[in-house]
Amino acid sequence: MATDKMLSEIDSGIGRMIFNNPERRNAVSLEMWQAAEGILRGFAEDPAVRVVVLSGAGGKAFVSGADISKFESERSSEEAIRRYNATVSAANAMVETLPKPTIAEIDGYCVGGGLGLALCCDLRFCSAKSRFALPAARLGLGYGFGGLKRLVDTVGPGAARDIVFSARMIPAEEAHAIGLVQRVLPEGALADAVTEYAGTVAANAPLTVKGMKLIVNEVLKPDGERDLARCQDLVDACFASEDYVEGRTAFMEKRPPAFKGR
Repeated sequence: MATDKMLSEIDSGIGRMIFNNPERRNAVSLEMWQAAEGILRGFAEDPAVRVVVLSGAGGKAFVSGADISKFESERSSEEAIRRYNATVSAANAMVETLPKPTIAEIDGYCVGGGLGLALCCDLRFCSAKSRFALPAARLGLGYGFGGLKRLVDTVGPGAARDIVFSARMIPAEEAHAIGLVQRVLPEGALADAVTEYAGTVAANAPLTVKGMKLIVNEVLKPDGERDLARCQDLVDACFASEDYVEGRTAFMEKRPPAFKGR
């Protein structure tokens, strides 16, 4: 579904998906979630994209949650609620399982569904002004198993309980201290830092990066659910690739490698 409230671009191996609803602090409507799913599917299928960055327009918010102005039209009946939740879950799952690294570039508020989305990303970088919250307890909303599991897996059960019981705003430095974000950047430095880091990732061997992302996801599963054969297949594919030859050759020739993803 096309909407001007979701933007995408590709440059130098970096795919960017931008939530473009700044007048509502990038609150997300149903059509925006549907458009996000299409953008992410395109990034997953495009070999030119090696890393994906998610961000919000306007400099005030990453994503501030659901667009409450749309609740009557999108979430007022049981059927509509189920449809909305299924759409959000599908978009989140696509981010979480995307076979390419994902980075949340958080500049400002990251609240509710925005925090849920950020937790689906592999890494989260934020500006010093950023604030985080899951305010479901202040709104009377239910919050499902998948989103809470991601929060617990990221910050541990104690910090997760604090965040959801209190529904308070978490400042950037506290978010970093509990492992909610990997880096806190000064205001004005976030975008350049994310671009530089994403460029570093994009220049690395795509098969290796993809394999390690998927293997880390297997590590996080319970013992009986891990697909160890698939993990080994991913490792074997790296050693059988042209990029492995290129990596060795570039190292011996003391030059940067030019990986092709094959």
